[in-house]
Amino acid sequence: MDVDKKNSVLIVDDDSSVLLELNEILKSEYKIHAVKDGMSALEKANEYAPDLILLDVVMPDMNGFDVFAELRRSEKTKEIPIIFITGDRKEGSKRKGMAIGAADYIRKPFSAVDVKIRVSQQIRIVNFLRDS
Repeated sequence: MDVDKKNSVLIVDDDSSVLLELNEILKSEYKIHAVKDGMSALEKANEYAPDLILLDVVMPDMNGFDVFAELRRSEKTKEIPIIFITGDRKEGSKRKGMAIGAADYIRKPFSAVDVKIRVSQQIRIVNFLRDS
């Protein structure tokens, strides 16, 4: 696949090791951008409108649900699918994420196979809608 034609994924997580792990899992298939906080995520998403966002729920200052809400308020970012990623084991967190419109939800620790499958599914939907 031509590098310029790769779909792009924005990864948002305050844990550098998670950013590195997700980058390693996805970099061969997608153009990756990574940031460590909610404000940077909003700036980056508005700057280049990625095809998909992987968004940590539990972050300092601005949690993933707050970032999600802000992304949905912007015309440029409101349609970008978002997969929440979290180590939070409370079922209420997953229900809330799905209820507000997340495309999917991945729990930490995650497997590379699970991440690849879930990201691939969302990217296929994005590409289908774009080509329709």
